[in-house]
Amino acid sequence: MIDNSLEEYITSHIDAEPPHLKKLNRDTHVSCLYANMCSGHEQGRLLKMLVRMMKPRNILELGTFTGYSAQCLAEGMPEGGMVHTIEINDEMEEFIRQHLEESPYGGKITLHVGDVSQVLPSLDIEWDLVFIDANKRHYLDYYNMVFPMVRKGGFIIADNTLWYGKVADSNAHDAQTEGILRFNDFIQNDPRVENVFIPVRDGLSIIYKK
Repeated sequence: MIDNSLEEYITSHIDAEPPHLKKLNRDTHVSCLYANMCSGHEQGRLLKMLVRMMKPRNILELGTFTGYSAQCLAEGMPEGGMVHTIEINDEMEEFIRQHLEESPYGGKITLHVGDVSQVLPSLDIEWDLVFIDANKRHYLDYYNMVFPMVRKGGFIIADNTLWYGKVADSNAHDAQTEGILRFNDFIQNDPRVENVFIPVRDGLSIIYKK
């Protein structure tokens, strides 16, 4: 694990957190339960950079929370691109929309409020990139749901795939850990993809569809 001093060094040597995201991060920690679910500075800059490299025009995000990661994804997109983000908790809608209105990238983001299984079939879009950051119990279900909709040569990025280190703890049997383990094992054995881990924050899996 990276200690606090090294983490401070890292964040002081990457692009600064934009003011609108700094405000969103602060408001998330003041107003929301489980504020640690917010992507934050380091991961947010990485997501933006990955999008810069991949150049997707259609991005799907499963799990908006307060919209921090959606704004980072949108920031890296080329002109004309769009992020569609799905959030199941309708109590978050007002908070998310308020901050999208304040964001310079809000016009590149379409928020859908509802269950993924109900919203996704209504989106007739071939995805260049899918970012999975929703209920950990259902990661494999999400993967199987979106995979046919991802173009050949497209990417799926899954957050929290190290799950606080519990994936390497043989005594961890809670539902979230089991869900992540099922997902990780399936990806590792899926011949249709290539995958790597990035051990930033709580782990990112980057999956390439052959």
